[in-house]
Amino acid sequence: MRNLIIKSFTFFLMSTVLLAQGKKKTFSFKKGEVMDILLLSTNPDSGKLFEKYKETAFPVAFEYSYQPQPGFAIKELTLGNHAPSSLIMGKWESRQKREGFLENIIKRVPDFHEQRRALFKYFSLTYYKMPKDIQFFVDSEKFNVATAFWSKKDKKLTRFNSKWEQEIKNHGGRVIVKLENGKSPTGYYYNSDVFYIIEWNSRVAFQTFSKKYPLSSYEFLANIHQFVIK
Repeated sequence: MRNLIIKSFTFFLMSTVLLAQGKKKTFSFKKGEVMDILLLSTNPDSGKLFEKYKETAFPVAFEYSYQPQPGFAIKELTLGNHAPSSLIMGKWESRQKREGFLENIIKRVPDFHEQRRALFKYFSLTYYKMPKDIQFFVDSEKFNVATAFWSKKDKKLTRFNSKWEQEIKNHGGRVIVKLENGKSPTGYYYNSDVFYIIEWNSRVAFQTFSKKYPLSSYEFLANIHQFVIK
């Protein structure tokens, strides 16, 4: 059984790599499924550590329905303080499955958190239950920007989001995905009020829009994290 799970991991990993090599990375989630957003940076010389991690933690994750998804390199930090190297997505059948893994992983892998700390110098996680079926793609030939907002006042953020999204469309951008009502486990907190991935035709188009609507000028925003993905 263990060998079967390890082979399943290898299959999923190869599938993820092959899919990520294309110009478009495609995602599909059904209502009730859960999307992970992980921001990661690995420690140097982490190869052997990852071998142990995938042989201990991944089999348990697969038992709880985990499905790897294509990931992205983080190429540039445009706003904020954290500069992770990768954005990784994951899929789970349900919130019950996702939280079941979090609640039981220590019973199955007692040094799970120690492994993560040794493997990753930065690791944050937010997971989102899908309120409806969604499909989207990210085109690597475009200029794609992830943006997370934390607000001091929720009502102002709701109004701002609606206006901001409309201005993005008016200036040739495309909101690829918008995520809200996420949850972060203790120790891996990164739970913004809203998380976007937005496509622009070019860096110049993004910079032109950013100069016209500078996010740092909105006082009701408590924090902003924005970075370019590829």
